[in-house]
Amino acid sequence: MSMVTEISKQNTVANRFLAEMRDLGIQKDAMRFRRNLERMGEVLAYEMSKTLDYTEEEVVSPLGEARMMLHADNPVLATILRAGIPLHQGMLNYFDRADNAFVSAYRKHRKGEDGFDVEVEYLSGPSIEDRVLVLNDPMLASGRSMVLVYKAMLRLGKPKAVHVVSVIASTEGVEYAKKHLPASTRYWLGAIDEEMTAEAYIVPGLGDAGDLAYGPKC
Repeated sequence: MSMVTEISKQNTVANRFLAEMRDLGIQKDAMRFRRNLERMGEVLAYEMSKTLDYTEEEVVSPLGEARMMLHADNPVLATILRAGIPLHQGMLNYFDRADNAFVSAYRKHRKGEDGFDVEVEYLSGPSIEDRVLVLNDPMLASGRSMVLVYKAMLRLGKPKAVHVVSVIASTEGVEYAKKHLPASTRYWLGAIDEEMTAEAYIVPGLGDAGDLAYGPKC
């Protein structure tokens, strides 16, 4: 059964990072927005690390030997471009031996219609056969991009475990992901917002994470 961890339900400094990312005034500072995305990646990576498999290893210091519990899994961190790059870097700061995958997924709007399709164009990554796969994207809105990216990643093998990391998710997006991703998938989320617009933007959310991090696109 899938498990959802929502960081904002805890009293933690991560709530300050989330608040600044939502704040209309503060988020005008793109450098700070990127840094807060990175810090959220670090927080969520730390929380996720508690669920990995560990083995006891001997470490030799200048004055003796110590027995340490170290995580045995070397995860594959897969990010959805472009907004996911700072979040990915935050996770990589903690899982600094991880392998990495990058996927290009975007909304292709239908001409003359409000609706859109999600297109996956590019994928680069290592084998994920029997690996821990971590899919990260700052916003889990409709959930369709995350599911399509997971299906695209299966070209590289079948993972033994799947984790989804997002800063803000919608209730609808979480439910969609639960229905279409493996039942054992674990979700690590900064916050879950109840509403979503007809254009699949989360409310209150924070806006377009990619534009806020890297500037507007045509």
